[in-house]
Parts: sequence; C-alpha cells; structure tokens
Amino acid sequence: MADLNDGESVEMKGSGAKPYVLKNTGGVYSCTCPAWRNQSVGIERRTCKHLRKLRGDAAEESRLGGALPAKPAKAKATEDGEEAAGPPVLLAESWDNAADLAGWWMSEKLDGVRAYWDGKQFLSRNGNLFHAPDWFLEGLPDHPLDGELWLDRKAFSRTISIVRRQDKSDHWKQVRYVLFDAPAQGGPFEERLAFLADLVASRKPAFALALEHSLCRDEGHLREELARVESLGGEGLMLRQPGSRYAAGRSATLLKVKTFHDAEAVVIGYEPGKGKHAGRTGALLVRLPTGATFAVGTGMTDAERTTPPPMGTTITFRYQEMTDAGVPRFPSYLGVRAVDRPALIAPTPEPAVAPTPATISTAGTPRYFEFSDGKSHKFWEVSQAGCDMTTRWGKVGSAGQTKTKTFASAEAAAKQVAKLIAEKTADGYVEKDRP
Repeated sequence: MADLNDGESVEMKGSGAKPYVLKNTGGVYSCTCPAWRNQSVGIERRTCKHLRKLRGDAAEESRLGGALPAKPAKAKATEDGEEAAGPPVLLAESWDNAADLAGWWMSEKLDGVRAYWDGKQFLSRNGNLFHAPDWFLEGLPDHPLDGELWLDRKAFSRTISIVRRQDKSDHWKQVRYVLFDAPAQGGPFEERLAFLADLVASRKPAFALALEHSLCRDEGHLREELARVESLGGEGLMLRQPGSRYAAGRSATLLKVKTFHDAEAVVIGYEPGKGKHAGRTGALLVRLPTGATFAVGTGMTDAERTTPPPMGTTITFRYQEMTDAGVPRFPSYLGVRAVDRPALIAPTPEPAVAPTPATISTAGTPRYFEFSDGKSHKFWEVSQAGCDMTTRWGKVGSAGQTKTKTFASAEAAAKQVAKLIAEKTADGYVEKDRP
C-alpha cells in the first residue's frame, strides 16, 4: 500500500466537491475530512476511511496500537457538497426578538449534551458514540429518540466529563436522558409529545424522562418563564412551533430564547434593503455610547423602512446579550426614543443631504475557545470584521489553520458567528482568554 513520508501530503477525492488532504507530520497522520476532524480522541489516535484506503487497515491498526475504532455514523451531504457526519437531528435557530411566539410550545433549554438514540446506541450531533452502560439503556425502544443527556443546571462540564468516558462507569447513575422528540414517528409535534409521554409511562425506563412543555400565552408569559428558569440557574428556553414536523437541519420551527435587554443607540447611517425590502432601508446603522457600531434591521415595519428615523435620532432596541467586543447580539428595533429624554451621545455631524444607504465595517475582538478531553487539547477562534468572518483552529500552542468567509451583510456574518459559537459550546469547547 502507499504511504506518506514525514512532511508529505496527498489529495484524495471524497464525496464533496473539493478533495481531502491527507498528511503525515512527524508520524501523526491527518485528513481534512469531517469524519477525522470530529473525533473526540487525540489527533495521534485518529483515523478515517481515507487514511485506511491510502495505507491499508493493517498499517493503520499497527500505527494506532490496537483494533481500529468503529466506523462513524454514515455521513450525509450538506448543501455545499461537504460531508457532515452525524445523525439527522433538528437544530434550533435563535429568536430574533420580533416573531410572535404566542401558542408555541415552551420548555427549558437544558445545559446538557445532545444525544440521538438510534434504537441501539447514543450518538452525538457529530456522530460520535456515547458509551452508556447497558443498565442505563434498559427500557429504551428500538426506534429513534432525540433528547439531552443531562445532570443538573450549571453542570455541563460534569455532564460532558461523564458521557465522554468509555469505561461505562457508575458515574452514569447521575445522568438522565431527557426526551424532547421522536424523529421517526412523523405527524405534528403534539402527537410526538403524546407518544413520548406514553413511552415513558409504559416502558418506565429508569434513567429517561420526557421534558415538560407548556403553551406560551404571550410575550409577557415568555418573559416571566424565562426569568423563572434563569433564576434557578437554567440557560434559557426552547420554543417549538405548534403542528411542526421533525426535519433534519437548522429550522425556524425550533427557536432558542435567552435573556433580552432594552437599550438605546444613535442612528449614524443606513444599509440598503434586499429582496422584498429592495428600494427601502434594510437596516439602521447605529452607535452606542461606548462607540461600538452595528446594524439593527429586525423589527422594523415596512413604513419605517420606507421612512427611517433621521440621522442623529436615538432609537430603542432589544437584544439578548453583548459580545466580548461590546456589540449587542440579535438586536431588534423597538422605536424612536421619546423626544423629551436627553440624548445619549451627540451625533456625528453629517452633510446636509438626504441620507443614502451605506455600509460600515465593524471589527470585533476574536473569541477564543479550547477543548480538552485528557487526550487532545485543541483551540477554536472566531472573529468578525464587517461582512467577513474568520475562524482559526488547531492544536493548542500551534498557529493552526485559518479560513475567512464573506457574507452578504455584517448582520449575516454576525448571525453565523453566533451560530458557530453555540455549536462549539455544545460540543464542549470552553471560552478562555486569548493566549
């Protein structure tokens, strides 16, 4: 079989549009495919079907010093042609603070580890196996379930340290499998909720329970429940659209909601609208008293987009939290501040001409995360500069690899940054000070 000398690399065609790169660096073999990248073991212990094809099973088994690991869950193709290992799970979007959630199903957002039960075993979102003891699995059916391996509020680190063990230890007795969907049942969400309740009542699994849901009456009820959950140490809420079906991938039928705040900012410019908002204002460019600038597009009516607040006007907006760079996440327009209140900051003088759509570029401080499971120690970093999002990743202490992607707007880039951070955090990455 072929092999690679130290420092050599070779490309191999996969199912994606771009070939994967296989490399030998000091005896550590790597591949750029998702199946190799998403393994939770140290990089020196990883293999994949491409390395096996290149070197042969015998050579890979000898390199790893034992039997080859079980093959990961079958990969599925994403929109851009890349492989994405893992089960077909439904993923949430973040609430934009504007959509009316009255009548939606409301539940606590658990600070645990997402686990897909395929009828035989637990799989992570990336297709990695959770080695649960046989006694933990008793009572679970032979068809798929979706839920969270959960220990307690504010116990994510403890939970992940248990479920990533491979010794099937008694530590699992602290964990519960909290069910919130039944992917294979079909039908509207209400029928699947009833199915989960019947399953738990009939099978009586010792370590599984169904997550409690209640109907959201209005925004006031949402705020009240969110405050209650967070006062108990909870992370936030999940809202599910009534009558919705289970579909793999990110969907607006499932929304995550965290604490939101009201604040004020001064209008300093405009972004042009696109699509249905073409010819009108797409977003207001605003500035905080701190000097931070960003765009507010969500929450504006068609009339407000046609005749936006003039430059220098102070607006009120709602947001969920601040980034480390001091920029609000998911800002939503509420209205113009009452005229009898003092201005927050003096607006920057502008030429006496009608405002024209413009775009400003904002640069945020990189957010740095690390992941360690005792065998590997790696980092991931993300930053945004206007419409550009840059990610950097690799082994802690190394320069790592860098990739930059350009989006249609700064707001779209910010949403992608927030999405990736949420995914990395769910996978066990912990935010730290940048070294």
